[in-house]
Amino acid sequence: MKQENNIKSKVLSGLIWKFSERISAQLVTFIVSIVLARLLDPSHYGAIAIVNVFIALANVFVVSGFGNSLIQKKDADNIDFSSVFWGNLVISSLVYMVIFISAPYIAEFYGMQILCPVLRVLGIRIIIGGINNVQQAYVSKNMMFKRFFWSTLFGTVISGVAGIILAYSGVGIWALTAQYLINSIVGTIVLWFTISWRPVFKFSFTRLKILFSFGWKLLISALLDTGYKELRTLVIGKMYTSSDLAFYNKGKSFPDLFVTNINSSIQSVLFPAMSNEQKNKATLKAMVRRSIRISSYTMLPLMCGFALVAEPFIELLLTEKWLPCVPYLRIATFTFAFMPIHTANLQAINAIGRSDIYLRLEIIKKVIGLIALIVSAPYGVFAIAASAMFTTVIASFINAYPNKKLINYNYFEQMKDMLNSSIPLLAMIIGVYLINFLHFNTMLTLSLQILTGAFMYIVVSIITKNESFNYIFSMIKDVLKR
Repeated sequence: MKQENNIKSKVLSGLIWKFSERISAQLVTFIVSIVLARLLDPSHYGAIAIVNVFIALANVFVVSGFGNSLIQKKDADNIDFSSVFWGNLVISSLVYMVIFISAPYIAEFYGMQILCPVLRVLGIRIIIGGINNVQQAYVSKNMMFKRFFWSTLFGTVISGVAGIILAYSGVGIWALTAQYLINSIVGTIVLWFTISWRPVFKFSFTRLKILFSFGWKLLISALLDTGYKELRTLVIGKMYTSSDLAFYNKGKSFPDLFVTNINSSIQSVLFPAMSNEQKNKATLKAMVRRSIRISSYTMLPLMCGFALVAEPFIELLLTEKWLPCVPYLRIATFTFAFMPIHTANLQAINAIGRSDIYLRLEIIKKVIGLIALIVSAPYGVFAIAASAMFTTVIASFINAYPNKKLINYNYFEQMKDMLNSSIPLLAMIIGVYLINFLHFNTMLTLSLQILTGAFMYIVVSIITKNESFNYIFSMIKDVLKR
Protein backbone atom coordinates (compact mmCIF):
# COMPACT_ATOMS: atom_id res chain seq x y z
CA MET A 1 0.00 0.00 0.00
CA LYS A 2 2.84 2.36 0.91
CA GLN A 3 4.57 1.65 -2.40
CA GLU A 4 1.29 2.20 -4.30
CA ASN A 5 0.75 5.56 -2.58
CA ASN A 6 4.34 6.52 -3.34
CA ILE A 7 3.86 5.74 -7.04
CA LYS A 8 0.57 7.66 -7.08
CA SER A 9 2.26 10.63 -5.40
CA LYS A 10 5.12 10.65 -7.91
CA VAL A 11 2.72 10.38 -10.86
CA LEU A 12 0.53 13.14 -9.43
CA SER A 13 3.49 15.43 -8.78
CA GLY A 14 4.89 14.67 -12.22
CA LEU A 15 1.59 15.43 -13.92
CA ILE A 16 1.23 18.71 -12.01
CA TRP A 17 4.69 19.93 -12.99
CA LYS A 18 4.43 18.63 -16.54
CA PHE A 19 1.04 20.27 -17.04
CA SER A 20 2.40 23.48 -15.53
CA GLU A 21 5.33 23.37 -17.92
CA ARG A 22 3.10 22.76 -20.93
CA ILE A 23 0.52 25.37 -19.93
CA SER A 24 3.15 28.06 -19.41
CA ALA A 25 4.88 27.16 -22.68
CA GLN A 26 1.51 27.00 -24.41
CA LEU A 27 0.52 30.45 -23.21
CA VAL A 28 3.81 32.09 -24.21
CA THR A 29 3.96 30.27 -27.55
CA PHE A 30 0.35 31.18 -28.25
CA ILE A 31 0.98 34.89 -27.67
CA VAL A 32 4.24 34.89 -29.63
CA SER A 33 2.69 33.03 -32.57
CA ILE A 34 -0.12 35.58 -32.79
CA VAL A 35 2.29 38.53 -32.80
CA LEU A 36 4.58 36.94 -35.38
CA ALA A 37 1.67 35.88 -37.63
CA ARG A 38 0.45 39.49 -37.72
CA LEU A 39 3.95 40.77 -38.56
CA LEU A 40 5.14 38.17 -41.05
CA ASP A 41 3.87 37.08 -44.44
CA PRO A 42 2.26 33.62 -44.79
CA SER A 43 4.94 32.68 -47.35
CA HIS A 44 7.59 32.94 -44.61
CA TYR A 45 5.70 30.31 -42.61
CA GLY A 46 5.48 28.10 -45.69
CA ALA A 47 9.25 28.20 -46.17
CA ILE A 48 10.07 27.56 -42.50
CA ALA A 49 7.59 24.65 -42.48
CA ILE A 50 9.59 22.90 -45.22
CA VAL A 51 12.85 23.48 -43.31
CA ASN A 52 11.34 22.11 -40.11
CA VAL A 53 10.33 18.90 -41.90
CA PHE A 54 13.94 18.07 -42.68
CA ILE A 55 15.06 19.06 -39.18
CA ALA A 56 12.36 16.85 -37.65
CA LEU A 57 13.33 13.88 -39.83
CA ALA A 58 17.02 14.33 -38.99
CA ASN A 59 16.20 14.63 -35.28
CA VAL A 60 14.57 11.22 -35.28
CA PHE A 61 17.99 9.57 -35.65
CA VAL A 62 19.22 11.46 -32.60
CA VAL A 63 16.33 11.73 -30.12
CA SER A 64 14.35 8.54 -30.80
CA GLY A 65 15.13 5.11 -29.44
CA PHE A 66 17.97 5.57 -26.94
CA GLY A 67 16.13 8.05 -24.72
CA ASN A 68 13.14 5.75 -24.25
CA SER A 69 15.49 2.80 -23.81
CA LEU A 70 17.18 4.55 -20.87
CA ILE A 71 13.77 5.16 -19.28
CA GLN A 72 12.56 1.62 -19.91
CA LYS A 73 15.72 -0.07 -18.59
CA LYS A 74 15.19 -0.56 -14.86
CA ASP A 75 18.88 -0.65 -13.85
CA ALA A 76 20.26 2.06 -16.17
CA ASP A 77 23.33 3.66 -14.59
CA ASN A 78 25.70 6.53 -15.43
CA ILE A 79 27.68 4.39 -17.87
CA ASP A 80 24.46 3.79 -19.83
CA PHE A 81 23.60 7.50 -19.82
CA SER A 82 27.16 8.55 -20.73
CA SER A 83 27.39 6.00 -23.54
CA VAL A 84 24.17 7.34 -25.04
CA PHE A 85 25.39 10.92 -24.56
CA TRP A 86 28.65 10.39 -26.49
CA GLY A 87 26.91 8.23 -29.06
CA ASN A 88 24.26 10.90 -29.60
CA LEU A 89 26.95 13.56 -30.01
CA VAL A 90 28.67 11.60 -32.77
CA ILE A 91 25.42 10.65 -34.53
CA SER A 92 23.98 14.19 -34.35
CA SER A 93 27.19 15.69 -35.79
CA LEU A 94 27.12 13.24 -38.71
CA VAL A 95 23.43 13.90 -39.35
CA TYR A 96 24.04 17.67 -39.30
CA MET A 97 26.80 17.26 -41.89
CA VAL A 98 24.35 15.43 -44.16
CA ILE A 99 21.81 18.27 -43.74
CA PHE A 100 24.50 20.91 -44.39
CA ILE A 101 25.62 19.23 -47.63
CA SER A 102 22.05 18.52 -48.79
CA ALA A 103 20.72 22.06 -48.16
CA PRO A 104 21.46 23.51 -51.66
CA TYR A 105 19.77 20.56 -53.37
CA ILE A 106 16.68 20.84 -51.17
CA ALA A 107 16.47 24.57 -51.93
CA GLU A 108 16.76 23.88 -55.64
CA PHE A 109 14.10 21.15 -55.54
CA TYR A 110 11.57 23.53 -53.98
CA GLY A 111 12.68 26.57 -55.98
CA MET A 112 13.38 28.61 -52.82
CA GLN A 113 17.02 29.62 -52.42
CA ILE A 114 16.40 30.97 -48.90
CA LEU A 115 15.92 27.38 -47.71
CA CYS A 116 19.67 26.67 -48.01
CA PRO A 117 21.07 29.13 -45.41
CA VAL A 118 18.05 28.73 -43.11
CA LEU A 119 18.36 24.93 -43.14
CA ARG A 120 22.09 25.13 -42.37
CA VAL A 121 21.57 27.48 -39.43
CA LEU A 122 18.50 25.79 -37.99
CA GLY A 123 20.17 22.40 -38.41
CA ILE A 124 22.33 23.21 -35.38
CA ARG A 125 19.26 22.17 -33.37
CA ILE A 126 20.08 18.56 -34.32
CA ILE A 127 23.33 18.60 -32.32
CA ILE A 128 21.64 20.40 -29.42
CA GLY A 129 18.90 17.76 -29.51
CA GLY A 130 21.48 15.01 -29.07
CA ILE A 131 22.54 16.55 -25.75
CA ASN A 132 19.04 17.44 -24.62
CA ASN A 133 17.72 13.93 -25.34
CA VAL A 134 19.87 12.39 -22.58
CA GLN A 135 18.97 15.19 -20.17
CA GLN A 136 15.28 14.59 -20.77
CA ALA A 137 15.68 10.83 -20.31
CA TYR A 138 17.40 11.43 -16.95
CA VAL A 139 14.70 13.84 -15.79
CA SER A 140 11.87 11.53 -16.90
CA LYS A 141 13.37 8.39 -15.40
CA ASN A 142 13.80 10.13 -12.04
CA MET A 143 10.39 11.86 -12.31
CA MET A 144 12.06 15.29 -11.81
CA PHE A 145 9.54 17.19 -13.93
CA LYS A 146 10.02 20.45 -12.05
CA ARG A 147 13.29 20.80 -14.01
CA PHE A 148 11.36 20.61 -17.28
CA PHE A 149 9.16 23.46 -16.13
CA TRP A 150 12.04 25.91 -15.73
CA SER A 151 13.95 24.89 -18.84
CA THR A 152 10.85 25.13 -21.03
CA LEU A 153 9.68 28.41 -19.50
CA PHE A 154 13.03 30.17 -19.92
CA GLY A 155 13.53 28.78 -23.44
CA THR A 156 10.05 29.74 -24.62
CA VAL A 157 10.07 33.26 -23.15
CA ILE A 158 13.59 34.25 -24.26
CA SER A 159 13.18 32.82 -27.76
CA GLY A 160 9.73 34.42 -28.12
CA VAL A 161 11.04 37.87 -27.19
CA ALA A 162 13.97 37.46 -29.60
CA GLY A 163 11.64 36.38 -32.42
CA ILE A 164 9.30 39.34 -31.94
CA ILE A 165 12.18 41.85 -31.82
CA LEU A 166 13.67 40.43 -35.03
CA ALA A 167 10.26 40.37 -36.74
CA TYR A 168 9.76 44.06 -35.92
CA SER A 169 13.23 44.66 -37.37
CA GLY A 170 12.02 43.34 -40.71
CA VAL A 171 14.29 40.30 -41.10
CA GLY A 172 11.38 38.06 -42.19
CA ILE A 173 12.02 34.33 -42.06
CA TRP A 174 15.14 34.82 -39.90
CA ALA A 175 12.91 35.89 -37.01
CA LEU A 176 11.31 32.44 -37.02
CA THR A 177 14.70 30.77 -37.47
CA ALA A 178 16.15 32.57 -34.45
CA GLN A 179 13.11 31.78 -32.32
CA TYR A 180 13.38 28.01 -32.91
CA LEU A 181 17.16 27.90 -32.45
CA ILE A 182 17.29 30.04 -29.29
CA ASN A 183 14.50 27.97 -27.72
CA SER A 184 16.56 24.78 -28.09
CA ILE A 185 19.79 26.38 -26.84
CA VAL A 186 18.29 28.05 -23.75
CA GLY A 187 16.25 24.98 -22.72
CA THR A 188 19.34 22.75 -22.89
CA ILE A 189 21.52 25.22 -20.95
CA VAL A 190 18.91 25.56 -18.17
CA LEU A 191 18.67 21.76 -17.79
CA TRP A 192 22.46 21.52 -17.69
CA PHE A 193 22.57 23.76 -14.63
CA THR A 194 19.46 22.44 -12.86
CA ILE A 195 20.14 18.68 -12.85
CA SER A 196 23.05 16.97 -11.14
CA TRP A 197 23.77 14.48 -13.92
CA ARG A 198 26.95 14.97 -15.96
CA PRO A 199 28.42 12.61 -18.57
CA VAL A 200 31.58 10.77 -17.60
CA PHE A 201 34.36 9.96 -20.06
CA LYS A 202 33.26 6.35 -20.38
CA PHE A 203 31.73 4.62 -23.35
CA SER A 204 30.43 1.07 -23.48
CA PHE A 205 29.53 -0.25 -26.89
CA THR A 206 28.05 -3.34 -25.19
CA ARG A 207 25.67 -1.17 -23.12
CA LEU A 208 24.72 0.80 -26.23
CA LYS A 209 24.02 -2.40 -28.10
CA ILE A 210 21.70 -3.63 -25.33
CA LEU A 211 19.82 -0.32 -25.31
CA PHE A 212 19.65 -0.36 -29.10
CA SER A 213 18.01 -3.79 -29.09
CA PHE A 214 14.93 -2.09 -27.60
CA GLY A 215 15.41 1.35 -29.11
CA TRP A 216 15.95 0.53 -32.78
CA LYS A 217 12.33 -0.49 -33.22
CA LEU A 218 11.21 2.77 -31.64
CA LEU A 219 13.63 4.66 -33.89
CA ILE A 220 12.19 3.06 -37.03
CA SER A 221 8.68 3.66 -35.69
CA ALA A 222 9.48 7.31 -34.99
CA LEU A 223 11.04 7.71 -38.43
CA LEU A 224 7.94 6.26 -40.04
CA ASP A 225 5.66 8.39 -37.87
CA THR A 226 7.58 11.64 -38.40
CA GLY A 227 8.09 10.99 -42.10
CA TYR A 228 4.41 10.22 -42.51
CA LYS A 229 3.28 13.29 -40.56
CA GLU A 230 5.60 15.61 -42.47
CA LEU A 231 5.00 14.02 -45.87
CA ARG A 232 1.86 16.10 -46.32
CA THR A 233 3.90 19.26 -45.76
CA LEU A 234 6.48 18.15 -48.35
CA VAL A 235 3.78 17.28 -50.91
CA ILE A 236 1.84 20.52 -50.41
CA GLY A 237 5.08 22.54 -50.52
CA LYS A 238 6.01 20.95 -53.85
CA MET A 239 2.61 20.73 -55.56
CA TYR A 240 1.05 23.97 -54.30
CA THR A 241 2.19 27.43 -53.19
CA SER A 242 4.10 28.29 -50.00
CA SER A 243 1.04 30.31 -48.90
CA ASP A 244 -1.18 27.22 -49.32
CA LEU A 245 1.27 25.33 -47.13
CA ALA A 246 1.27 28.16 -44.56
CA PHE A 247 -2.55 28.14 -44.32
CA TYR A 248 -2.59 24.34 -43.94
CA ASN A 249 0.10 24.39 -41.25
CA LYS A 250 -1.32 27.37 -39.38
CA GLY A 251 -4.78 25.77 -39.37
CA LYS A 252 -3.53 22.65 -37.62
CA SER A 253 -1.00 24.50 -35.44
CA PHE A 254 -3.52 25.88 -32.92
CA PRO A 255 -5.24 22.58 -32.02
CA ASP A 256 -1.83 20.91 -32.27
CA LEU A 257 -0.41 23.42 -29.78
CA PHE A 258 -2.94 22.49 -27.12
CA VAL A 259 -3.25 18.76 -27.77
CA THR A 260 0.46 18.08 -28.14
CA ASN A 261 1.23 19.93 -24.92
CA ILE A 262 -1.41 18.03 -22.93
CA ASN A 263 -0.53 14.78 -24.65
CA SER A 264 3.23 15.12 -24.12
CA SER A 265 2.63 15.93 -20.45
CA ILE A 266 0.68 12.72 -19.92
CA GLN A 267 3.08 10.73 -22.10
CA SER A 268 6.22 11.96 -20.30
CA VAL A 269 4.82 10.97 -16.91
CA LEU A 270 2.86 7.89 -17.96
CA PHE A 271 5.65 6.00 -19.76
CA PRO A 272 8.11 5.81 -16.83
CA ALA A 273 5.24 5.13 -14.42
CA MET A 274 3.90 2.34 -16.67
CA SER A 275 7.39 0.92 -17.13
CA ASN A 276 7.65 0.50 -13.36
CA GLU A 277 4.38 -1.48 -13.39
CA GLN A 278 4.97 -3.42 -16.61
CA LYS A 279 4.41 -6.84 -14.96
CA ASN A 280 1.17 -5.86 -13.22
CA LYS A 281 -1.45 -5.94 -15.98
CA ALA A 282 -4.35 -4.88 -13.78
CA THR A 283 -2.49 -1.78 -12.60
CA LEU A 284 -1.33 -1.07 -16.13
CA LYS A 285 -4.89 -1.25 -17.47
CA ALA A 286 -6.10 1.08 -14.71
CA MET A 287 -3.38 3.60 -15.64
CA VAL A 288 -4.27 3.46 -19.34
CA ARG A 289 -7.97 3.92 -18.56
CA ARG A 290 -7.22 6.88 -16.32
CA SER A 291 -5.04 8.41 -19.04
CA ILE A 292 -7.76 8.13 -21.68
CA ARG A 293 -10.47 9.51 -19.39
CA ILE A 294 -8.51 12.50 -18.11
CA SER A 295 -6.94 13.47 -21.44
CA SER A 296 -10.28 13.07 -23.26
CA TYR A 297 -12.06 15.15 -20.63
CA THR A 298 -9.50 17.90 -21.26
CA MET A 299 -8.99 17.61 -25.01
CA LEU A 300 -12.49 17.05 -26.40
CA PRO A 301 -13.98 20.37 -25.20
CA LEU A 302 -10.90 22.21 -26.48
CA MET A 303 -11.20 20.61 -29.91
CA CYS A 304 -14.96 21.12 -30.20
CA GLY A 305 -14.56 24.69 -28.95
CA PHE A 306 -11.89 25.46 -31.53
CA ALA A 307 -14.04 24.08 -34.34
CA LEU A 308 -17.02 26.22 -33.26
CA VAL A 309 -15.14 29.53 -32.85
CA ALA A 310 -12.57 29.03 -35.63
CA GLU A 311 -13.60 31.92 -37.89
CA PRO A 312 -13.91 34.75 -35.33
CA PHE A 313 -10.82 33.40 -33.56
CA ILE A 314 -8.62 33.61 -36.68
CA GLU A 315 -10.06 36.92 -37.88
CA LEU A 316 -9.59 38.63 -34.52
CA LEU A 317 -6.16 37.31 -33.60
CA LEU A 318 -4.39 36.85 -36.93
CA THR A 319 -6.34 39.28 -39.17
CA GLU A 320 -8.29 38.47 -42.34
CA LYS A 321 -5.18 37.48 -44.32
CA TRP A 322 -5.19 34.15 -42.41
CA LEU A 323 -8.90 33.28 -42.84
CA PRO A 324 -8.15 30.62 -45.51
CA CYS A 325 -6.72 28.45 -42.71
CA VAL A 326 -10.14 28.08 -40.99
CA PRO A 327 -11.25 24.88 -42.85
CA TYR A 328 -7.93 23.21 -42.02
CA LEU A 329 -8.28 24.19 -38.38
CA ARG A 330 -11.68 22.53 -38.17
CA ILE A 331 -10.44 19.33 -39.79
CA ALA A 332 -7.45 19.26 -37.45
CA THR A 333 -9.67 19.46 -34.36
CA PHE A 334 -11.38 16.21 -35.34
CA THR A 335 -8.05 14.57 -36.12
CA PHE A 336 -6.49 15.52 -32.79
CA ALA A 337 -9.57 14.50 -30.80
CA PHE A 338 -8.48 10.86 -31.13
CA MET A 339 -5.04 11.52 -29.66
CA PRO A 340 -5.86 10.18 -26.13
CA ILE A 341 -6.56 6.69 -27.48
CA HIS A 342 -3.44 6.73 -29.66
CA THR A 343 -1.11 7.83 -26.87
CA ALA A 344 -2.40 5.64 -24.06
CA ASN A 345 -2.39 2.46 -26.14
CA LEU A 346 1.05 2.98 -27.62
CA GLN A 347 2.58 3.94 -24.27
CA ALA A 348 1.21 0.74 -22.70
CA ILE A 349 2.69 -1.37 -25.51
CA ASN A 350 6.11 0.30 -25.08
CA ALA A 351 6.03 0.06 -21.29
CA ILE A 352 5.51 -3.71 -21.51
CA GLY A 353 8.58 -3.83 -23.73
CA ARG A 354 6.77 -4.87 -26.92
CA SER A 355 8.41 -2.40 -29.27
CA ASP A 356 8.10 -5.10 -31.97
CA ILE A 357 4.30 -4.74 -31.87
CA TYR A 358 4.66 -0.95 -31.83
CA LEU A 359 6.75 -1.11 -35.01
CA ARG A 360 4.30 -3.39 -36.81
CA LEU A 361 1.41 -1.07 -35.95
CA GLU A 362 3.32 1.93 -37.30
CA ILE A 363 4.06 0.18 -40.58
CA ILE A 364 0.41 -0.82 -41.09
CA LYS A 365 -0.86 2.71 -40.27
CA LYS A 366 1.67 4.41 -42.50
CA VAL A 367 0.87 2.19 -45.49
CA ILE A 368 -2.82 3.08 -45.14
CA GLY A 369 -1.99 6.77 -44.69
CA LEU A 370 0.33 6.82 -47.68
CA ILE A 371 -2.35 5.33 -49.91
CA ALA A 372 -4.83 7.96 -48.67
CA LEU A 373 -2.31 10.75 -49.37
CA ILE A 374 -1.55 9.52 -52.90
CA VAL A 375 -5.26 9.32 -53.71
CA SER A 376 -6.06 12.78 -52.26
CA ALA A 377 -3.01 14.82 -53.38
CA PRO A 378 -4.22 15.71 -56.90
CA TYR A 379 -7.52 17.08 -55.57
CA GLY A 380 -6.16 19.98 -53.53
CA VAL A 381 -4.94 20.85 -50.06
CA PHE A 382 -8.37 20.40 -48.48
CA ALA A 383 -8.56 16.83 -49.77
CA ILE A 384 -5.10 16.13 -48.32
CA ALA A 385 -6.23 17.45 -44.93
CA ALA A 386 -9.43 15.35 -45.08
CA SER A 387 -7.41 12.21 -45.82
CA ALA A 388 -5.54 12.72 -42.53
CA MET A 389 -8.87 12.82 -40.70
CA PHE A 390 -9.93 9.53 -42.29
CA THR A 391 -6.69 7.71 -41.44
CA THR A 392 -6.84 8.93 -37.83
CA VAL A 393 -10.09 7.05 -37.24
CA ILE A 394 -8.65 3.88 -38.78
CA ALA A 395 -5.47 4.26 -36.71
CA SER A 396 -7.45 4.37 -33.46
CA PHE A 397 -8.74 0.83 -34.15
CA ILE A 398 -5.27 -0.41 -35.07
CA ASN A 399 -3.58 1.04 -31.97
CA ALA A 400 -6.21 -0.37 -29.64
CA TYR A 401 -6.25 -3.92 -31.02
CA PRO A 402 -3.11 -5.39 -29.29
CA ASN A 403 -4.16 -4.18 -25.84
CA LYS A 404 -7.28 -6.33 -25.93
CA LYS A 405 -4.90 -9.24 -25.35
CA LEU A 406 -1.98 -7.51 -23.60
CA ILE A 407 -3.95 -5.80 -20.81
CA ASN A 408 -7.53 -6.99 -21.43
CA TYR A 409 -8.73 -3.56 -22.60
CA ASN A 410 -10.77 -3.63 -25.80
CA TYR A 411 -11.70 -0.81 -28.20
CA PHE A 412 -15.31 -0.48 -27.07
CA GLU A 413 -14.22 -0.03 -23.46
CA GLN A 414 -11.75 2.60 -24.63
CA MET A 415 -14.37 4.52 -26.62
CA LYS A 416 -16.70 4.40 -23.63
CA ASP A 417 -13.96 5.87 -21.44
CA MET A 418 -13.12 8.47 -24.08
CA LEU A 419 -16.77 9.58 -24.27
CA ASN A 420 -17.38 9.51 -20.53
CA SER A 421 -17.89 13.30 -20.62
CA SER A 422 -20.30 13.42 -23.56
CA ILE A 423 -23.15 15.09 -21.62
CA PRO A 424 -21.11 18.13 -20.46
CA LEU A 425 -19.58 18.27 -23.95
CA LEU A 426 -23.00 18.35 -25.66
CA ALA A 427 -24.16 21.11 -23.28
CA MET A 428 -21.04 23.14 -24.07
CA ILE A 429 -21.52 22.75 -27.85
CA ILE A 430 -25.15 23.91 -27.69
CA GLY A 431 -24.26 26.91 -25.52
CA VAL A 432 -21.38 28.04 -27.76
CA TYR A 433 -23.39 27.58 -30.96
CA LEU A 434 -26.38 29.61 -29.72
CA ILE A 435 -24.15 32.65 -29.10
CA ASN A 436 -23.81 33.03 -32.89
CA PHE A 437 -27.45 34.13 -33.13
CA LEU A 438 -26.87 37.20 -30.91
CA HIS A 439 -25.06 39.02 -33.75
CA PHE A 440 -22.50 40.85 -31.61
CA ASN A 441 -19.17 42.12 -32.94
CA THR A 442 -16.35 39.61 -33.42
CA MET A 443 -14.52 40.28 -30.14
CA LEU A 444 -17.64 40.16 -27.97
CA THR A 445 -18.97 37.06 -29.75
CA LEU A 446 -15.69 35.18 -29.29
CA SER A 447 -15.41 36.21 -25.63
CA LEU A 448 -18.98 35.13 -24.86
CA GLN A 449 -18.50 31.82 -26.66
CA ILE A 450 -15.35 30.98 -24.66
CA LEU A 451 -16.90 31.98 -21.32
CA THR A 452 -20.21 30.24 -22.05
CA GLY A 453 -18.47 27.07 -23.22
CA ALA A 454 -16.26 26.85 -20.12
CA PHE A 455 -19.18 27.64 -17.80
CA MET A 456 -21.52 25.06 -19.35
CA TYR A 457 -18.86 22.34 -19.37
CA ILE A 458 -17.87 22.79 -15.73
CA VAL A 459 -21.40 23.29 -14.37
CA VAL A 460 -22.85 20.26 -16.18
CA SER A 461 -19.82 18.20 -15.06
CA ILE A 462 -20.65 19.11 -11.46
CA ILE A 463 -24.39 18.43 -11.88
CA THR A 464 -23.79 15.02 -13.50
CA LYS A 465 -21.05 14.21 -10.96
CA ASN A 466 -18.62 13.50 -13.78
CA GLU A 467 -15.94 11.08 -12.59
CA SER A 468 -13.08 12.75 -14.51
CA PHE A 469 -13.98 16.19 -13.19
CA ASN A 470 -14.10 14.88 -9.62
CA TYR A 471 -10.72 13.18 -10.07
CA ILE A 472 -9.07 16.36 -11.42
CA PHE A 473 -10.70 18.42 -8.66
CA SER A 474 -9.40 16.03 -5.99
CA MET A 475 -5.92 16.22 -7.51
CA ILE A 476 -5.98 20.01 -7.28
CA LYS A 477 -7.12 19.85 -3.64
CA ASP A 478 -4.30 17.43 -2.82
CA VAL A 479 -1.76 19.80 -4.33
CA LEU A 480 -3.16 22.82 -2.48
CA LYS A 481 -2.92 20.95 0.85
CA ARG A 482 0.79 20.31 0.35
